[in-house]
This record gives sequence, structure tokens and C-alpha cells, in this order.
Amino acid sequence: MKRILLSLILLAACQEEAPLPDPVALNAETVGFFCQMNILDHGGPKAQVHLDVFPGKPLFFSQVRDAVAYLRMPEKDGAIVATYVTDMGGADWNDPTQADWIAADKAAYVVGSHRLGGMDQPEFIPFADAAAARDFATRNGGQVLALADIPTEALASDEPAAPGDAEDFAARLKSATESQ
Repeated sequence: MKRILLSLILLAACQEEAPLPDPVALNAETVGFFCQMNILDHGGPKAQVHLDVFPGKPLFFSQVRDAVAYLRMPEKDGAIVATYVTDMGGADWNDPTQADWIAADKAAYVVGSHRLGGMDQPEFIPFADAAAARDFATRNGGQVLALADIPTEALASDEPAAPGDAEDFAARLKSATESQ
């Protein structure tokens, strides 16, 4: 019996975790999950969320703040396996295709700055380097926070909800994943 138990423990220890999916590059057909608009038409930082049920077809977000809201939503169509955001340290605000992707949980975010995101709403601006985030906050206002420390109140939109937003969530998810 001890041998079987020891074998099972060793087998479990030898199993590798599934590798995280790589970030997917933005292209002319990339649309934002919530807005269903072409992401390349909007400057500023972007995000992508990878779900286990749609391998290789992440949900893209025109604003990082929208992705953070999605991450905190209680209902999703699959388990989140990876989330990436664009590193705005040295990136061109108007050309998100040239920004590097970084793991969302490793980024330092400037929250509450004067810079608006791609949808002309307040934005969480991610940086791979916390010093670059602090420099940005000094020039543009805001505070530097980790992803887990972003307050829920910062997710509130300045725009009223569109009629039917709650009802067509599943349809938008399906459309976004099929078009990629």
C-alpha cells in the first residue's frame, strides 16, 4: 500500500502544468469584446483574456479597465488561463500594435490619471516597470497600483449602460470568439 501511495505522489509531482498561451498579436480584424469595434481604431493600452474554452482565441479589450471589469465579473463562459496587457513604457499611445504584451498580474497600473483610454474613458495604464509607472503618474496624475489593489469603484463608467447590455452578453462572447 505504501508503494502505491508513494508512486501516486511521485507521479503527481512529475506532471507538468499546462503552459500558458502566448499573447496574440493585434491585427486589422481584432475587435473589442464589449464594444465590438476595431481595436486598431482606438489608441491607448489594450488587454486580452484567454479562456480555456477558446484556445488561441482570446477576448480582446479596447481598454484595460474593461478587461479588469471582465476579470471581476462573476459569470464567464470558461476559466481564465491567462491575461495580458500592453506595456505602455515606451509604447506609442496611438499604435497599440507595437506595444509589448505583459502578464496582467505582473504589471504596475496607473489608476486615476488624466489620460483617457481608447474609448475616451478613464483608463488603467499598465507598465512592466514600476519606475516607469511612477514617472507617468508624476506627469499625468494618478496612483500606481498592483492589479489586485485596483479598487472596485475605479471600474465605474462615465457612460450610462446601453439598453440590452446584460441580455446580449453571451451573444457578444460567441461573436467575439468566432470572428477571431
